Amino acid sequence: MATRQAVLGMERASFFYGSAAVFRGITFLLDGARTALVGENGTGKSTLLKCLSGELELNGGKVIRSRGLRTGSVPQDVPPGLAELPVRDVLQRSLAKVGLDDDWWRIDVLLDEIGVEQEILDKPFGTLSGGWQRLLLIAAAARLEEPDILILDEPTNHLDLANIETLERWLTVDFPVPMLIVSHDREFLNRVTDRTLFLRSDGMHAFKTSFAPAREELLRRDAAAAARAQLEDKEIRRLEQAAARYKVWAVKNPDLNKRKAALETRIARIEKDRTQAYAARERRLELADGDIDAKVALRIAGLDVLAPGSERKLIAIDRLAIAAGDRIALLGVNGAGKSTLLSALAKAFDPELEHYDSLSPVRFNPACRLVYFDQTMRDLPLMTSILDYVLEVAGINEKDAIRQLAGAGFPFRKIGEPIDILSHGERARLVFLKMKLLRPNMYLLDEPTNHLDIEGQEALEAELDQSDVSCLFVSHDRYFTRTVANRFLEIRKGRLVEIDDAESFFEQVG
Repeated sequence: MATRQAVLGMERASFFYGSAAVFRGITFLLDGARTALVGENGTGKSTLLKCLSGELELNGGKVIRSRGLRTGSVPQDVPPGLAELPVRDVLQRSLAKVGLDDDWWRIDVLLDEIGVEQEILDKPFGTLSGGWQRLLLIAAAARLEEPDILILDEPTNHLDLANIETLERWLTVDFPVPMLIVSHDREFLNRVTDRTLFLRSDGMHAFKTSFAPAREELLRRDAAAAARAQLEDKEIRRLEQAAARYKVWAVKNPDLNKRKAALETRIARIEKDRTQAYAARERRLELADGDIDAKVALRIAGLDVLAPGSERKLIAIDRLAIAAGDRIALLGVNGAGKSTLLSALAKAFDPELEHYDSLSPVRFNPACRLVYFDQTMRDLPLMTSILDYVLEVAGINEKDAIRQLAGAGFPFRKIGEPIDILSHGERARLVFLKMKLLRPNMYLLDEPTNHLDIEGQEALEAELDQSDVSCLFVSHDRYFTRTVANRFLEIRKGRLVEIDDAESFFEQVG
């Protein structure tokens, strides 16, 4: 790991896709801190990272790099082609990147440092959990590639709470290297980073603090700028009205033209130095609030949840009732069966049935309209156009679909394009839009905040809090869980146990 000062940043950088600006006029310089890069979905964070790495070329400005700078990076998705390789070969690729192919002993040292048994080296990489695949890639980039700066794109995606705690310890204690971290996990950012960059349509905003105080200061600046802009608008209107009066009076007294000209000069000066108030894109993330006739939306009795593709029992549920308005956080260690339970409930729902057998282990209220958000979004038809995907909803015509898409932040010029062009965050927003149009009154949400930006997370939190929908969700986002849930169920030794809050579970996992 280099001891010299690393320099990486951009100066007046701009990037365009065709004629559309992704970002423009961006200037920043990374230092020895662990820096968070935060921005709304679609503002160009991933594009910016690709420009930093040289994968994409800027249309204007320049990338600033110190001579011989070595960067380690981990994308938000595990690269294809690694699943069949032994873990040793995957880690060896990191050594090969920096010309240390023969230093195989470094892999053994790394595993000792992070507390992983050597036997893992001979296993196919794809047999590891998604969380440990990401953790090993991050450890390899941070240690084996000996970077001057480490770049991580959404490092907590698909990690359970125990792995997030492990990652936090690595980044703050075990891996002392400057970092640039793109993440929407607010608690993770507050624990790990000590500098924050906000990428927005009005430029880059830098703060020498962690996320929470930085965002508070940014919002305070926005409010102050909006207030100044309002006063300037009011002053311009007053001067324009005065100038109009002088124009009329000057018909009889030409000397008044000088006063009119002076007022126009003042107006031009204010216009030139006018405060630019930031206006966030209008992107409504709304949930439907269809009433459930009875108080209980779902009853479960005598349900055994089995591991996918086997007869191994993960959870035995003796009895559970979910009432209208219940927002239940489902807690448990990785592999306990949280996502499997949500999937089983989704499969048990049949909207064609008017009632369910009273002896069935899963009994939905006949008035229940269920939607299920799968964290992988694997069923999303990527080659279908954005507009056609929304038009699949019964009763939605093209005019309504275009209006709904515009309200959710999808510009008209893009809605004829395939879903494949969207970022992960934009895909999640599109799925939530379609779910809303289906007018559900019960939600099963599996890691709903994985790809939503912070504004989207806050909108989802507000909608769940203000509506009377029922919701059973799994999330490793501690902030989201604390904010949304009014009931907490923990999977403990294959049973569901209701607990008062999530804090004891968070502490236990940590």
